Amino acid sequence: MAVDVTMPQMGADMTEGTLVKWLKQPGDRVERGEIIAEIETDKATVELEAFESGTMLKQLAAEGDTVPVGDVIAQLGEPEEATEERTKAPAAEQPPRRNVLQPAGTAPATITEHVPDPVPAAASSRGGRVRVSPVAKRIATDANIDLAKITGSGPDGRILRRDVEAFIESNGDASSPSSGVATTDAMHPVAPRPDAEPAVPAPASPAADRQPPEMEQAQAAPVPEPGDDSPARGEEDDAPAATPAVARPAAAKPATVGAGEPLSKMRQAIARRMTASKQQQPHYYLTLDIDMTDAMKFREQLNAAATDAQRVSINDLVVKACAVAIARHPKFNMAFSDNTLVAHDEINICIGIALDEGLIAPALIDTGNKSLGRIAEEAKDLIARAKSGKLRADEYSEGTFTITNLGAFGVETLIGIINPPQAAILGVGSVMPAAVVKNGEIVIRSMMKVALSADHRVSDGAEGARFIKEIQGLLENPASLAL
Repeated sequence: MAVDVTMPQMGADMTEGTLVKWLKQPGDRVERGEIIAEIETDKATVELEAFESGTMLKQLAAEGDTVPVGDVIAQLGEPEEATEERTKAPAAEQPPRRNVLQPAGTAPATITEHVPDPVPAAASSRGGRVRVSPVAKRIATDANIDLAKITGSGPDGRILRRDVEAFIESNGDASSPSSGVATTDAMHPVAPRPDAEPAVPAPASPAADRQPPEMEQAQAAPVPEPGDDSPARGEEDDAPAATPAVARPAAAKPATVGAGEPLSKMRQAIARRMTASKQQQPHYYLTLDIDMTDAMKFREQLNAAATDAQRVSINDLVVKACAVAIARHPKFNMAFSDNTLVAHDEINICIGIALDEGLIAPALIDTGNKSLGRIAEEAKDLIARAKSGKLRADEYSEGTFTITNLGAFGVETLIGIINPPQAAILGVGSVMPAAVVKNGEIVIRSMMKVALSADHRVSDGAEGARFIKEIQGLLENPASLAL
């Protein structure tokens, strides 16, 4: 019997995802656990794996389509299960593809017949609607660029972010007529009329209220988005200088106070999740100093005999200590839902990774059953894949506890906001030399501050204190982490 492949929900607030690329085509054999597609969410690009083996019978979503969570995007089964209509009907007689487009931030809608997006005539002449990634489309819209003028370098001619940026660069200053970018007011963008007569620059006045060119260029610059392709940098700009029709007076007024650039999809997702966490999850906070002197010596000894892949970082020590402490204090691996506490079968510890576009926190799966060396190896791989947009769906959605560490920046204390629907997050600061009293004497020790933020609906302060003290004891006696 054919098995439906649906758009997964990777995150509590995810309502839709964009199908970036199919890695399997109809007729291809698919094994359980094999990656079949790449999905773009608000915060990352993740790989979708098959949960059943079979043959890819058909695809119900095309690359570039935005699909509501839970909608069917493909079917797996055995070759003989392919319908007679699909195998015999000419392509022109196939029933219309289902419309899986859905506006961002709305609930999934009833599936209807597909109606192609309206596109410029120039684009239609190339054989259908413009295929463009969401990031590229937003950048082009912000810059008032006609997508029909851009040649895409993605699959089937799909326009990617790098294509839009290359088009902007190759056409020179944003104020150049050849660039396709209109020179606009700060608050009221107006597309240029092709039949407009050249205008003589007027002197600056309150009515003009125009932005200086450098401000316009800054606002037209693309906002990075996770999972999209890296910008393609071209040669130096050879475009002719701007004509008087769009030139700006040297004494133009600055931008209107309060005008700002729109948030990227990633920043919107971060804003939604963190606001919901602070409003809906009653936080309490505990801080503690941990003497890392012995842990630093232990780490040095481990790394002297470890391979490059298994070299242990300070954060790896903290991850292992948290995994052991969570096994002993399971409340911090639970989640609050409908007046019940939901316990998780695995300890999946998320680690905060700072990208240029924002913060993501993918999970190290089943951390509680892994050695310190294995944690170190998998953490390096997780960070590399997060930065290249190659996360798996479970790493993105199944975390049960989070560690956020800014020690590399010299930050002394970091108090985090809980990553919903989890019940706690541990903020980790830098290891710093400090004068402390030990055995009645003042000595210099390597100290690290940690801060636990926990959901008061799940645990109380005394339970949090025992949990964070457990982490302290493990790190101050690091030999236990090697067991």
